[in-house]
Amino acid sequence: MRREAKIITTEDGSHSVYLPEINESYHSSHGAYRESVHVFILYGLEAWFARNREKFPIRVFEVGFGTGLNAWLSLIWAEQSQVPIAYHTIEPFPLEKEIYSELNYTTVDESFTIHYTAYFNRLHALDWDLGKPMTEFFNIKKDKTTLQEAILYPIDVVFFDAFSPKKQPELWHIDQLRDVVDAMNPNGVFVTYCAAAQLKRDLQSLGLVLDQVPGPPGKKEMTRAWKPG
Repeated sequence: MRREAKIITTEDGSHSVYLPEINESYHSSHGAYRESVHVFILYGLEAWFARNREKFPIRVFEVGFGTGLNAWLSLIWAEQSQVPIAYHTIEPFPLEKEIYSELNYTTVDESFTIHYTAYFNRLHALDWDLGKPMTEFFNIKKDKTTLQEAILYPIDVVFFDAFSPKKQPELWHIDQLRDVVDAMNPNGVFVTYCAAAQLKRDLQSLGLVLDQVPGPPGKKEMTRAWKPG
């Protein structure tokens, strides 16, 4: 199934993708690039690694491959840190090449060399439903499926990057969250841009421990929750 998609520019100059069908975009209008770095890399991946420096590989599970930005930033982090990541991501509606090939993430940060920029389109072009090592430190498996139908493996870090609860309430239902939490390893972390009170209550009821972290630019809050060890 093909969805109509339009590239838009967010406040930090980086692109997002807007879906008129559901009146929703893949990333924050306040800055797609800044949001992904803040929520998923800084307060997700790096925070987990700070507490678990002896455990390899880091097993990341992403709900919503979308633009591929989170996966690409994780690949760069793995390469620069020389820490192996096993990255599992799901996406029922992959973007068409005509869209993803025009996204400008590889030009947002001038510190990234051409070595890293080349991986962005490669991540999108990889076959679905097959695992593949992209680099010495980054292995990825992309599954073209929904969360309801996904096979979950043990998880250290959850990137919950689905569309908002107002647009995709079924993905934020406690039964779906329970499946993800059950797959999380002890000391695992769950991060998302969403700061809804119901989400936080549900995560607490599933045994996770919330901590307070600031939201990305343009938002006061986000959600981060840890699974006790």
